[in-house]
Amino acid sequence: MPQVLLYGFPTRVSCPSGRAVPSRANLARACHGAQQKHAWPSACISQRDYFSAVLGSFSNVFGALQKGGVRSYRSTRPRRAAAQTAFASAECSEEFVELAHKLADAAGEITSAYFRTKLDVENKGDESPVTVADRAAEVKMRELINEAFPDHGVYGEEGGLDIRKGEYVWVLDPIDGTKSFITGKPLFGTLIALVKDGNPILGIIDQCILKERWVGAAGRPSTLNGVEICTRKCGPVGEAFMYSTTPLMFEGDTLRQYNQLAEKVRIPMFGCDCYAYGLLAAGFCDLVVEADLKPYDFMALVPVVEGAGGILTDWQGQRVKLDLTSMLDGSPSRAYEVIAAGDQATHEAAMQILNE
Repeated sequence: MPQVLLYGFPTRVSCPSGRAVPSRANLARACHGAQQKHAWPSACISQRDYFSAVLGSFSNVFGALQKGGVRSYRSTRPRRAAAQTAFASAECSEEFVELAHKLADAAGEITSAYFRTKLDVENKGDESPVTVADRAAEVKMRELINEAFPDHGVYGEEGGLDIRKGEYVWVLDPIDGTKSFITGKPLFGTLIALVKDGNPILGIIDQCILKERWVGAAGRPSTLNGVEICTRKCGPVGEAFMYSTTPLMFEGDTLRQYNQLAEKVRIPMFGCDCYAYGLLAAGFCDLVVEADLKPYDFMALVPVVEGAGGILTDWQGQRVKLDLTSMLDGSPSRAYEVIAAGDQATHEAAMQILNE
């Protein structure tokens, strides 16, 4: 059956004749079309040439499309049921999703302007680096949130916690992977989450240089550049491809636990920050295991992973939440150990090894 690769993802549309063709609407969504006001990626051929080639190759079948012959679009990988009941039963308003896109656009415009330029790099109290790009992007996102929803709270890596009524809180990490950003590696990302009563109901991973945007929202499947994605089934843990940001994030007991699992998987890998979770949601790896994370590091990842059929919990198997009560009491934000898996069996097997 013919396929078209969009950002490496095969896209098919079924029609009565049994032939598979790319839908013009889905092709446009897949490459950040005019609706989302994103430029055609420089790594791709021109939009005009791409559509000309596709339409020329499948002109006969598109005749059927114009007559209403194409029935449906589906990913080449079958979707699985949504992973978590709490996520699936929640609701996320379309106006929230639209604002999240607006935030990602604004942050991406700022960070891309600073990428691979000479920057002063400061160290924060926890010795993590920060730049003017981090701060400027978060300030802009906070301004947009306050304009659209002045009663919503905001919790950002750079600006801290600003709580209003507390039901809805936006959790922002303007540049997750600042070390990648300052060394010119385009695997950092802007993380944007909306939590309701502590539960993440909306998440965006935006990579502004590669023009890749993952969106997860309660009640709908996760997408990459507008195309529905899903995780893959791994099989035995020994077949798993596993990511972590760095081996240095594990110490003491977490290092021992991580090493137990790393010895069992097929290939342990490092260096992707939030991008690894996007790869997992899109079906290209099987596990992401990390430690020493703060809520802004992973809140946006939960809806993306779960909406693609995966699972993201702490190392005890508990679904992660934003603990506003402790934060409002002035307690320092705790560090979390997080595990994401593409399927339930892989999650359970990895958890068992971690907790041996």
